[in-house]
Amino acid sequence: MVADELFFAVIAIAVAAVILYLVERSHAASLRTTLSDSRFQNRSLSVKYGKMSEQFFPFLNSYPYDRQNFRFIGSPIDGVQFNNDRIVFVEFKTSESSLSEVQKKIRELVKGGKVEFREIRIK
Repeated sequence: MVADELFFAVIAIAVAAVILYLVERSHAASLRTTLSDSRFQNRSLSVKYGKMSEQFFPFLNSYPYDRQNFRFIGSPIDGVQFNNDRIVFVEFKTSESSLSEVQKKIRELVKGGKVEFREIRIK
């Protein structure tokens, strides 16, 4: 009789442990989803902040060029600064953001002198 009670107690504990495990596993999956969603929203906000901020950067006192000669493009680079002695491609970055692969390629093309001026006439 005591053996039967002990057997049922062990079974009850095992069933409870399995149920607890399944509940915790489900809860952990839910937390992972919530964390993933939060990370996505944070990245999304960072991108929006960056895009909004880059519109105002030429008007900051720390902007090193004549802001009247800056032309905003937006993509794939933020803009072009036209100086008397040179033309500068400008990409503004905030926080810890980095150049995209396309922007890195543009930088390499400029460094390699693979930039040209072409006049195209439409008749």
